[in-house]
Amino acid sequence: MAFDEILSGSFANYLAASRSIGADVATHAEMVNEGFKAQREFLHLASVSKAPAMSDLMKILGPTSDAIQRIQSFREKNRTSPVFNHLSAISESIPALGWVTIAPAPGPYIKEMNDAGQFYTNRVLKDWKDKDKTHVDWVKAWIQVLVELQAFVKQHHTTGLTWNVKGEDVTKGLKKVTSDMQTHKNPSLRVECGPVRTAASAGAGAGAKSAPVAVKPPRMELEGKKWLVEYQKNQPSLIIAETEMRQIVYIFKCEGSTVQVKGKVNSIVLDSCKKTSVVLDSVVSAVEFINCQSVQMQVLTKVPTISIDKTDGCQIYLNSGSLDVSIVSAKSSEMNVLVPKDGDYVEYPIPEQFKTTYNGKGLTTVISETA
Repeated sequence: MAFDEILSGSFANYLAASRSIGADVATHAEMVNEGFKAQREFLHLASVSKAPAMSDLMKILGPTSDAIQRIQSFREKNRTSPVFNHLSAISESIPALGWVTIAPAPGPYIKEMNDAGQFYTNRVLKDWKDKDKTHVDWVKAWIQVLVELQAFVKQHHTTGLTWNVKGEDVTKGLKKVTSDMQTHKNPSLRVECGPVRTAASAGAGAGAKSAPVAVKPPRMELEGKKWLVEYQKNQPSLIIAETEMRQIVYIFKCEGSTVQVKGKVNSIVLDSCKKTSVVLDSVVSAVEFINCQSVQMQVLTKVPTISIDKTDGCQIYLNSGSLDVSIVSAKSSEMNVLVPKDGDYVEYPIPEQFKTTYNGKGLTTVISETA
């Protein structure tokens, strides 16, 4: 009922404004509508069912994940659209629907997605505020949708999606996934699980004479002691469940995705990722971010060390068991650590600017006051 209030209120206003603007904005809005319908059905299912296994959860979240992919794919296919900023604002923030896979702080995750779309909503306001008020109303309505979604989650699903412990088994109608059906155990089943632009579509309409860069297929499999998660795009519910303490998780060139690592592993590395989140139980050594943009992590049990190198935009959500963590950063910016307090989080920025002076014997470095 609380979610329905969002649908009949701010979301209905967003749809009305989108249909009034028409063209690509209206088409895009119908895709968004399907995404919110899918989430509504999922929330209803959770309210009457027990929590399923993680592998089954991915199947149940299929309609929501598919909707997000269609929304973002539409934006990529319409880069020459006169309302490209509108399409981008939605595409950058629609992963907020993936909050259902985030714990223990789904509310802040939604805010992060709302902030991600603000660059484009600000462009829309700049371009249309003196031309057509409908576009201004459109921006206000969409931002309000996400604000209310965050408030809804904070009130009803504070530390993660709440299932009905007395409900029926939601997975009884699902087909069991056996070992021979798992991609890391059966290479012949490896297929692309996200929208990838082919060479033909990438060059269409661009007028480029050079051959387009080949896009590698997504990959998520175990090789020896290393889990490889590569080239995943717009995948909000990737889950690694069969882990061991000696294993390493290496996440490379993923974008707009969320990876959840269950159990205790040796270490986790995010390399050259963009707008990607990792939710982890525990690591023996460290979580590392290298050459990343707009990434975030949430620890549920324990992380002793976090390393951030050549990364712009890093949000770190700690739990009460990881407050003694050591964070080492170099050549990075926009880093924030969020610490739990009274059921919410308090944010602390990591200094980026320092002042160094010669003291007669050597160099002394302190945090710059202007920072």
